[in-house]
Amino acid sequence: MIDKIEVVEMGLEHLDDVMIIESLSFKIPWSRSSFIEELVDNKLAFYFAAVSGGRVIGYGGVWKIFDEGHITNIAVHPEFRRCGAASAIMERILYMCNENEIKSLTLEVRKSNIAAQKLYEKYGFKAEGIRKRYYSDNNEDALIMWRHNN
Repeated sequence: MIDKIEVVEMGLEHLDDVMIIESLSFKIPWSRSSFIEELVDNKLAFYFAAVSGGRVIGYGGVWKIFDEGHITNIAVHPEFRRCGAASAIMERILYMCNENEIKSLTLEVRKSNIAAQKLYEKYGFKAEGIRKRYYSDNNEDALIMWRHNN
């Protein structure tokens, strides 16, 4: 059983756990220096860590570009998937977007990642386009999903 999940602003102190999750979750993981740049230098970036039992079990990020947001990543440690962590992260991202008057939110997701697509659809995202051969590891297409706030 998982302890309560708390979603907090991600900081450098979370990076050791984040890097483990990143490498377990993505075929082309971000580097530690990429995360440091996002957290320290990118004033458009907002990152959140899902913490349970004193450890990071997931994380997510979004860029705020004028009145639009772009979800950069959401990942959950494989041991903690299907426990509500991704939903908790998504709800925190949506709350931040509402607080910052973001009217539309977008993301790319692998065409084969049905579980992620279902999560995004649960929160009102709809597939509105395709980026052909977006993922360089296998040339897989990405679905471009959007959520519009009226």
